Amino acid sequence: MTTHPVAQPTEVLAGLIERVTFHNPDSGFCVLRAKARGHRDLVTVIGHAATISAGEWITASGEWGNDRTHGQQFRAKFLRSSAPTSLEGIEKYLGSGMIRGIGPVYARKMVKVFGEKVFDIIEAEPDRLREVEGIGAVRARRITDAWAEQKIIREIMVFLHSHGVGTARAVRIYKTYGTDAIQVMTENPYRLARDIRGIGFKTADAIAMKLGIEKTAMIRVRAGISFALTEATGEGHCGLPTEELMPLTVELLDVPLDLLRTALDLELGDGTVIADTVGETACVFLAGLYRAEQVIAERLRRLVAGKLPWLYIDPDKAIPWIEEKTGLALAESQTMAVRLALLSKVLVITGGPGVGKTTIVKSILRILAAKGVNLLLCAPTGRAAKRMTEATGFEAKTIHRLLEVNPKGGGFKRDADNTLECDLLVVDETSMVDVMLMQALMKAVPPSSALLIVGDIDQLPSVGPGQVLADIIASGAVPVVRLTEVFRQAAQSRIITSAHRINQGLIPDLSRPQDTSDFYFVEANTPEVAVERIVELVKTRIPARFALDPIRDIQVLCPMNRGGVGARWLNIELQAALNPAGDKKVERFGWTFAPGDKVMQIENDYDKEVYNGDIGYIDAVDLDAGELSASFDGRSVSYMFGELDTLVPAYAATIHKSQGSEYPAVVIPVMTQHYTMLQRNLLYTGVTRGKKLVVLVGQKKAVAIAVKNASGRRRWSKLDEWLQARPVDRAALVER
Repeated sequence: MTTHPVAQPTEVLAGLIERVTFHNPDSGFCVLRAKARGHRDLVTVIGHAATISAGEWITASGEWGNDRTHGQQFRAKFLRSSAPTSLEGIEKYLGSGMIRGIGPVYARKMVKVFGEKVFDIIEAEPDRLREVEGIGAVRARRITDAWAEQKIIREIMVFLHSHGVGTARAVRIYKTYGTDAIQVMTENPYRLARDIRGIGFKTADAIAMKLGIEKTAMIRVRAGISFALTEATGEGHCGLPTEELMPLTVELLDVPLDLLRTALDLELGDGTVIADTVGETACVFLAGLYRAEQVIAERLRRLVAGKLPWLYIDPDKAIPWIEEKTGLALAESQTMAVRLALLSKVLVITGGPGVGKTTIVKSILRILAAKGVNLLLCAPTGRAAKRMTEATGFEAKTIHRLLEVNPKGGGFKRDADNTLECDLLVVDETSMVDVMLMQALMKAVPPSSALLIVGDIDQLPSVGPGQVLADIIASGAVPVVRLTEVFRQAAQSRIITSAHRINQGLIPDLSRPQDTSDFYFVEANTPEVAVERIVELVKTRIPARFALDPIRDIQVLCPMNRGGVGARWLNIELQAALNPAGDKKVERFGWTFAPGDKVMQIENDYDKEVYNGDIGYIDAVDLDAGELSASFDGRSVSYMFGELDTLVPAYAATIHKSQGSEYPAVVIPVMTQHYTMLQRNLLYTGVTRGKKLVVLVGQKKAVAIAVKNASGRRRWSKLDEWLQARPVDRAALVER
């Protein structure tokens, strides 16, 4: 007799949440302990929920399973929660931290005053909440707002569930669109793939199918084209060659090529995407990026063609004057750069560490300030702006702050209609600036102003699309000073000489230095040994020998996030070694946060004025109020526990995240396991982040792989062609 595997039956479970063991508000994943109907003991329920609190009543459908470590669990595919009705549930619910500033104490007071009618009071008579001792107007408003939000969330979740959207995906959809979720889903479910991190095209496609959209529907095929191009921007491209885009999209959609050509024609007709060439290669661009590169080129050309905003300054008088003021004798290359800057409307200064970029910029600024020239300085990150301020003595702002970002919409107040007020704008760390940010900056520069672009072209390109600095330099449309001479004092630093060797494709000296040095190589041939040595270096050896604080002065920088010697695993190990959590800790999003922890902001938050890559230190964790406070550059910033998805521990970070920063000491694991990321510009960028000390930990073979790999992936962009402002010589481009 043949036996067939029996499918696990779907069961329904209902009960009161006793405790939320874990909840990740970003993904909605949760582990609950519940008093369930028909079960004597508490049961463990695993599922997803947009918001979930102790005291709520849940109805879940799913199946039972046995976990080797945790025992029997109910795995819910669909999970619906509703407001509690028992006094015990109501008190648990209100005291669970769902409302900022309301903990168990206030929950008890509210239940004591209003009993089971407390939710009716919140909804119908919110003013009466002030009858509870300690609840004023602000706290009362928080309570009513939180309650209204919970109600809307439940309605949206019911709609999404009814269309076969599992709770995990429903949570992400709600988090992105809020109260517009139902409308967006009904009109165009393919927006999900474009708008929601973690929902790929295939997930949006599956949802669209459940909503009745056909496989060959034009809305689907058109969405597939935009999605393929959007994916390419994640690798830095502004567009893709047509011969790459078409097969990529056919594979993604599983539709005939003819249908795809029709869809592409419609997308081109609507202006969603634009066809053009890069050199001889036919490409398709996302319209926003295509136009952004055009705007940058047009504005730069207009600036270059304009007249200087200051009266003629004689370099032969200005240079001796600044040398006397600073007590520094400028080298010939520096003199040439200063001379050119005083006479140029737009100038690029590029070069590696120790070549005197800062001295040149400082000299230019002091000369112009003495002549009453109105100066503005900016950099892409807060850390880079702070370094610029310290190095030049002139205030520098982040580009976002300079352009006066609108916290609500994310746009900028400074633009073509409301330009910046300056005679000279200086942009530092320009290699980090992507196409969209450069476009916003160029729109805001007044046509009368001069522009000084400073950066290191050999560092990693921007995380976002484009290669702005490289394209400006390659175009030949703007005067460029490329500094290569390393000055005598800088040449005594092994950090600087090693960085320049790496940049030239030569392996740095990895032998053990005879005397105290600022650059070391520590051998470690396995990931386990590497992790052990890194922890020992950060915790004990470097602090003892160099008198540096292990948390505030030493930064571990990794080629990648994942893997045994990636930033994620090293954060866990270093946090346990340097700042083991006591009682005052909160666990959210797979991380533990405790006072004393070093953390990094991973998204721009315009309200809090903390930005992607900013590093702070946790001051306090208030478990009752559900709040955490952290200091960023001496400024205290408050986070509700539900907002902690924007923070991660920062004992270790990726080299990409370190762009624009300097640290007293840097420790960099370089292992063959990082093979896919071992590139010359990555190692060069990592090494140049260290001010006083750099330690490479790993294998000599891995260092050699990184140094030899200068390829990096070509980025498809057209800015250099736009900047040339003349018909492109196709033959010359092919030869080049």
